[in-house]
This record gives sequence, C-alpha cells and structure tokens, in this order.
Amino acid sequence: MTRCHLQSAYEFELLPAPYLFLLNQRANNEACCAQHDAQAGFDHCKLRVKAAGLNGPGGVRVNKAGCLDRCAGGPVAVVYPEAVWYSYVDQSDIDEIVDSHLIGGKVVARLLLAPDVGH
Repeated sequence: MTRCHLQSAYEFELLPAPYLFLLNQRANNEACCAQHDAQAGFDHCKLRVKAAGLNGPGGVRVNKAGCLDRCAGGPVAVVYPEAVWYSYVDQSDIDEIVDSHLIGGKVVARLLLAPDVGH
C-alpha cells in the first residue's frame, strides 16, 4: 500500500505506508496506555489490519511504542506519516480508525486527541 505523490507528469515520489503506533509502556510504572488495556487494542488492531489485507510489504505497519508522552489522553494511537493522534476506548474505536482512516483515508474526528493533551 505504498502511496505515490505526483510531482509532475513524469516524476513521482513514493510516500511511506502508514504506521500505527499504540500500546506504550512506561518503565517506571507511571500512568500509561498499557494500564488501560491497550494490549487488547493493539492485538485487535493487528488482527483487523491483517483481515483487511492491509499488512505486508508496503502495507500498514502496526507497532508498539515507547512512551508517547500523551498519557492524559490514554490509551492513544498515532498514525504516521500524517501524525494524526487518536484516543480510543474499545475495539469498535479501533475498527473505526482502521476502516475510516487506514482504508478510507478519512480522519475520525470524534476520536482525535486534542493537541494540548499531554503528560
């Protein structure tokens, strides 16, 4: 699912496939996404991406991350390279991110994490 950006009629630039980072764990047992059952969200997201055929070479990559420093909004997920931050509650939220954002290319406005939400 590598995407292309047309620079001219003869040139194009390959854009990286989306990465979805979620399930962070803090080493010192401070509040973190892992304390909000983020492992279940991560596992579900991996299954949904695979079931949709989005994974594999050039496809969507679902990764765990270190602390994303947005603990107050946890659990959080971020889609790169767009840098769209989400806060999710359950598997239906993950499904909506996969279906709307990763498949449909539309940001899920109701799940957006406010830019001022931090540690």
